[in-house]
Amino acid sequence: MELILNTFGVSLNRDNETFVITKKGERHRIPVDDVKSIQISRGAQITSDAVMLAIEHEIDVIFMDKGGHPIGRIWSPRYGSISTIRKGQLNFVHSHAALEWMKDVIMQKMENQQALMLLLQPRDSANERDQKRNIDRIEAYRVKISKLEGDTVSDVAPTLRGWEGQASRIYFSTIVKYIPEEFQFEQRSQHPAMDVANAFLNYGYGILYGKIEGALIKAGIDPYIGILHRDDYNRPVLVYDVIELYRIWVDYVVFTLLTQNGITEECYSIREDGSYWLEPLGRRILIQSFNDYLDETISKGGVVRSRLTHLNLYVQNFAQKLKRYEK
Repeated sequence: MELILNTFGVSLNRDNETFVITKKGERHRIPVDDVKSIQISRGAQITSDAVMLAIEHEIDVIFMDKGGHPIGRIWSPRYGSISTIRKGQLNFVHSHAALEWMKDVIMQKMENQQALMLLLQPRDSANERDQKRNIDRIEAYRVKISKLEGDTVSDVAPTLRGWEGQASRIYFSTIVKYIPEEFQFEQRSQHPAMDVANAFLNYGYGILYGKIEGALIKAGIDPYIGILHRDDYNRPVLVYDVIELYRIWVDYVVFTLLTQNGITEECYSIREDGSYWLEPLGRRILIQSFNDYLDETISKGGVVRSRLTHLNLYVQNFAQKLKRYEK
């Protein structure tokens, strides 16, 4: 269970080996073994006793901003205790292998985008031609990246970012035509979102950022040492690299909610500056839908596990890869 506290006035306390949620005078008890992580937004409270119970049971405690992005976390000191992984990570960042890894990540992201585009049902022959043309355009960028040569990521970083950005613009310009007209947008907007769809995408990516950062920390990898994203001071830039493999999960969930009439005006609000923000109902719908999606089992490499488990296994394998670069 993902314990999510995003309602003003709700509090979390401890009673022996049980979490106790208090809201408007009502108390709900949750056994500690049922909780995988705790997410806390502004206006909610958690006691030090509840924090210590979470630490004792290696339960991640994440503090989220109003956009769904993690701004702080508390974790067990047993996480990330393998120094050989951190040493190997520093050596890996400046190796040719890091360039090949980053190329694979971006090519996989593009392949995921193509897969979602193929799920779309064109309304007519013109839509079908447009869909096929844009899938081919993204494929052309995948081929270019596969042939890109350099010694380290820094040698080709501007080119990688440029091609990845172009492919993403093609991708979003394609899928936006298949969502209801009232939710269609001209371009991606972040911090803040300027439409409903981007508000849901941004919040969903924020949830995913938190899960990837937690997986990296538990595996002993420093999330602040990035590979392609290396210039952002005091930010977990490696998360921004790894998330490219999994953004499609958020895209799919949000696309499904928008196309199945799951979003109403009560799910969001519009501020004076024209920006869009999710209200408690919208956050609740997205969080539940995304967590359900992560809990679904899929087969990957002959292994059947939940999507979230596959993500954690990927990070754990990546940690073992980094250990080989310790010397």
